[in-house]
Amino acid sequence: MGAVPSTPRQGTAGSQDSAEYLIGTFVGNKSFPLGSEFWQKLLEVPLHIRWPAHQVHDACQLFAQNNYSTRHLAKILIHLAWCLQESMSTSGAPSTVYMKAVNAAYLSSVFLKYLIEHAQGDNIGLYLSLDENEPVPKIFTRDKSIENLVMHSVLSFIGSIDVSSNTYVLFQELLNFMLVAMSTQLLSGPSLELKEANLFIDAAMIQESSLVCLVVRKLLLNYILQPHTTMSGSSNSIFSEGSQNGVLQRVGSAAATFVLLPFNYLVSSSGEVSKNPLAYSSIHVLLVLSYYHKHVEGNESVAVKSDDIAASDPLSKVNTYFSANPYRKALENTRDIEFDRADIEGNAHSGPLVRLPFASLFDSLGTYLADETAVLLLYTLLQGNSDFLEYVLVRTDLDTLLMPILETLYNASKRTSNQIYMLLIILLILSQDSSFNASIHKMILPSNPWYKETLLHQTSLGSLMVIILIRTVNYNLYKLRDVYLHTTCLATLANMAPHFHRLSAHASQKLVNLFFMLSRKYNKLAELVDAKMHTPNGNTVEQNGLAEDMSAELHIYTDFLRIVLEIINAILTYALPRNPEVVYAIMHRQEIFQPFRNHPRFNELLENIYTVLDFFNSRMDAQKLDGEWSVEKVQQLINNNCRSWRGEGMKMFTQLHFSYEQESHPEEFFTPYVWQLVLSRSGFNFNPSAINLFPVDQPLEVSTWTFSSLTVCLI
Repeated sequence: MGAVPSTPRQGTAGSQDSAEYLIGTFVGNKSFPLGSEFWQKLLEVPLHIRWPAHQVHDACQLFAQNNYSTRHLAKILIHLAWCLQESMSTSGAPSTVYMKAVNAAYLSSVFLKYLIEHAQGDNIGLYLSLDENEPVPKIFTRDKSIENLVMHSVLSFIGSIDVSSNTYVLFQELLNFMLVAMSTQLLSGPSLELKEANLFIDAAMIQESSLVCLVVRKLLLNYILQPHTTMSGSSNSIFSEGSQNGVLQRVGSAAATFVLLPFNYLVSSSGEVSKNPLAYSSIHVLLVLSYYHKHVEGNESVAVKSDDIAASDPLSKVNTYFSANPYRKALENTRDIEFDRADIEGNAHSGPLVRLPFASLFDSLGTYLADETAVLLLYTLLQGNSDFLEYVLVRTDLDTLLMPILETLYNASKRTSNQIYMLLIILLILSQDSSFNASIHKMILPSNPWYKETLLHQTSLGSLMVIILIRTVNYNLYKLRDVYLHTTCLATLANMAPHFHRLSAHASQKLVNLFFMLSRKYNKLAELVDAKMHTPNGNTVEQNGLAEDMSAELHIYTDFLRIVLEIINAILTYALPRNPEVVYAIMHRQEIFQPFRNHPRFNELLENIYTVLDFFNSRMDAQKLDGEWSVEKVQQLINNNCRSWRGEGMKMFTQLHFSYEQESHPEEFFTPYVWQLVLSRSGFNFNPSAINLFPVDQPLEVSTWTFSSLTVCLI
C-alpha cells in the first residue's frame, strides 16, 4: 500500500474522486502544514464514498504509521477547534461552516478511536503537538496544548449553542467525539493508577467553572427536552447502518455512511441504541465526566485527599490526592429555576450555578426510568444534590418515580444486578426521610396491572413498596444470594416501619412470611454448623474453612432475622392501632416465633410480640362466640381492640435508622459501570481486547460485579 490506499471506484463523479484522494492523502505519509489549503478542501468536500471494512482498517493502520511524522491528528483537531470557533462567532452561521465542523469531528473520531484502541502499553501514540519548525498561522499559539484547545472549543459549542435543525448533526458528532476522546479510560485497569493517560478528559477538568456549568446545564436540558430535528431523516439513529445518502445530507447519520463504512469502528450493529441518541449521548457524556477521578500527587489545598488507601498499596508511599471534579460539583450544586431556598435564606451560593426546571427533570426521569442510564442519573442527583432530593421528597406524585422503580424490581430476573442495586439504594435514600415514609401510605392505587400474584385493588403505594421489597429479598434468597441486596432491602423496610399506615393484608402476610423464610434458612445453617462442630477431630483445612464460612453465613442470617423482628417491633410499638392487618398476620402465624423465644439474640424482641399476642388472644378467649371463629370475626375483634390498645407492657427500643453512604473510592465501581452503560446503551463499540477497565466476556452486556463500593450504615 502506498501513501494513498487503493479504493474501489463507485462512479465517475468528481466529488467522489476528490473525497477518495483527500482521505487517502490525509492518511498518507506527506505532511501538510497547518495553513495549507488541503485542510479546507478536506473539510469542505461532500463525502459520499464507501469503503469495505478491510480498507477502513488499512486506512486507519496507515494513518497510525504516518501520524508520528505528519502530525495530522493534531492538525485536524486544531481545525476542528477553529471550525467550532467560527461557527460560534458567526450569527446564523451558514451550513458550510457546520459542514466543515461535522467533517472535522467525524474524521477526528474515527482515527483517534483507532489510535486509542491499538495503543501499545502506556504509549497511545497520539502525538498531540506540532514540530517546532512547523509553520503555523498567526491565530495559532503554541503555548496552549492541543487537547485543551479542542476540548475548550467543543465544550464551548455544546454549552453556548442551541440544538436546532442546523446544529443537530454537529451536536451529535461532538458528543460522539467526546466519548471517543474520553475512552482512554477503557485502557486503564480497575485499580487506581497515577500514570493513567487521559489527556482529553483531563483537559475537560481544567475548564473554567462558568463553562462547566453551561455544559452541565445543556447536557441535562438535552435529556429533559429530548430534541428531535425537523429535517428529513431525523428518525435515523446516528449509529444506524444503511445505504442512505452521504453524511452531510442526512440528519443523525453522521456515523453511518461516510467514507469508512461499514462503520464498526465506532458503532455496533447489535448495540442497544436509544430512541433519542442525542439525549442519551448527552447523559453518557455527563456521567463519564461526573464520575471521573484523577489520582495525582498534589497539594491538598487544591485537591481532595485520599485518606484510606491500603497500606499495602504502593500509592500509599507518597502523598496522593483526588483532584476535584468540577462537573460533579456543578451537578451537586444544580438548583431549581423556579425556587432556590439558599437565595431566600440569604445564603446564596457564590460563583456560577446550574439552574434547571426540577419539575421537568423529575417528569423526564419518571418517564425513562426503565432505562438503566436514567436510573444512574437519578441516583447521582439524589445522592449528591440535596436540593433535588428535597424537591423529590415534597412532590405529591411520588408514584411518578416509584411505580417504574417498583415495576423494574418486580421484573428483577430480567434486569442486571447492578440496576437492581441502584434502584434499591434510591429507595433507601428516600426512606431516610420520615415525611416520605408517611406520604407513600396516603396515595391509594386503584389497581396494578403488572403485579400478577394477586389482584391489588385500592392498595397504598407504601404497601406496594413493602410487597416488592420483600419479594426482592425472596428472589435474592434463592437466586442472587447477595448480602448487600438483603441488607439494603431490610434497611429500607426498617426505616419505613414506624410510619406504616393501614398496611394491606397482602403486605402484612408477606412481612410475617419473610421472617418464616429467613428462619428456615437460619435453622438449616444452624444444623450444618452444629454437625460440623461435633465431627471427629482431624478435619482437613478445607473442612475447617467450610465450617468457618457456614458460621459466618449463620451470623449474617442471625442479623437478618433480628432486623425483621425489629421491623415488626417498630410497627407494634409505634403504629399498631393503624395496622390491624399486621396484628392479624402475626396471630395467624404465631407458631413460627416460638422456636426463637429463648434465643439470646431474639428473646427481648419477641417479648413485645408475645405481649401483643397475649393481649389479643386474651380478648378472643374472653369473647363468647357461637360457632367457630371466622376470618371476618377475628379481624373485627382485632379492629375493635386496636382502638383500645395503649401499649402497656411494651419495651421501647430505639428506632432503627439506616442511611446510605458511599465508600471512599466509589469510582472503583462507578467508572466501569458508566462505561459499560455507554457500550451497551449507545451502540458505541470498542475493541474488547483493548479494554482493561472491566472484564469483557460479552462486550455489549453489562456484567455483574460486587457492589462493594457502597455501604449501608446504621445511625
